[in-house]
Amino acid sequence: MTLAEARKVIAAAEKKAAEIGQPMNIAVADEGGNIVAHVRMDGAWLGSIDISQKKAYTSRAFDITTKDLATHSQSGGQFFGIHASNDGRIMIFAGGIPLKKAGKVVGAIGVSGGSGDQDHAVAEAGAAAF
Repeated sequence: MTLAEARKVIAAAEKKAAEIGQPMNIAVADEGGNIVAHVRMDGAWLGSIDISQKKAYTSRAFDITTKDLATHSQSGGQFFGIHASNDGRIMIFAGGIPLKKAGKVVGAIGVSGGSGDQDHAVAEAGAAAF
């Protein structure tokens, strides 16, 4: 994941966030789950900075969307309690999507600042630009 690639992903996500009228925090992580780039749009919640970065990490750490992980981590689910792992870095809210190149996960986008559906839609727009 290069900085140029991360900026392209963020630009597409920002465009979608502007279209829906919801300021967002948008983070892009590399293959190791490290943040390559992050943007806090004007008016986006401060508390969502951390969440967006953790969504990107979570998506990369488990190569799954955080929306899908949330489904599997409910009481009785196969990943129940996973949010307490990795020193609290795991987010089980929609808005994190793995980024693939040639079928291999090479990073992830994490978005936070709206509803789960809004976060996921903005992340999808960013991922589609990758």
